[in-house]
This record gives sequence, structure tokens and C-alpha cells, in this order.
Amino acid sequence: MSQKTQTGTQSDRALDTQIKEPSFYKVLIHNDDYTPMDFVVHVLEDFFDRTTEEATKIMLMVHHQGAGVAGIYPKDIALTKSMIVNQYSQENDHPLKTSIEKDAE
Repeated sequence: MSQKTQTGTQSDRALDTQIKEPSFYKVLIHNDDYTPMDFVVHVLEDFFDRTTEEATKIMLMVHHQGAGVAGIYPKDIALTKSMIVNQYSQENDHPLKTSIEKDAE
């Protein structure tokens, strides 16, 4: 049974101390030999709220290094964005793929 204190019950305080920050995940865009660069920029602008300049830099990183970070989000949002972009790419006949990876920071 919980004991009453000035700020609530002891069990209330125990719950407060157990709340953790959500884990964040990177949404990665992967290079392929077929998706046009302007489509990658378009995806970054429309789905990840990147400026044209930011999107172009990320697209070039993807092109030269094989992958680039589109954004960092809580897991549910990262998964949703990745799935939506993969579906959108397929619907537009592009093989562009994204994935998520736990952020180390």
C-alpha cells in the first residue's frame, strides 16, 4: 500500500523516476544507380523538411558515400517516415530505399 506524502504517493514518485527519454533513430537514404538525383532532393524537401541547399548536400553525400542521414527522430516517427518514403519511391517507379538505425548520441 502506498504512503501519502506532500507531493503524492511513494509509488507516484517511483514512476516519475522511471520515465526515460525516447531512443532516437536515424533515417538513412541509400544510394542506387537508378533514382534521379532530383527525386532524392524532392524526397528530402517534402518528407524531411529540408531546404534545397540541405537536401542537395545530403543527396551528394548519399551519391558519394553510399548513404546519408535524412533526419533523426523518435523510433515510431523514423519508422513511419522510412515506410512512407519507400512506398512513395515505389509508387513513382524509383528503387530508392531508406532504413532506420539507432542513433549513437
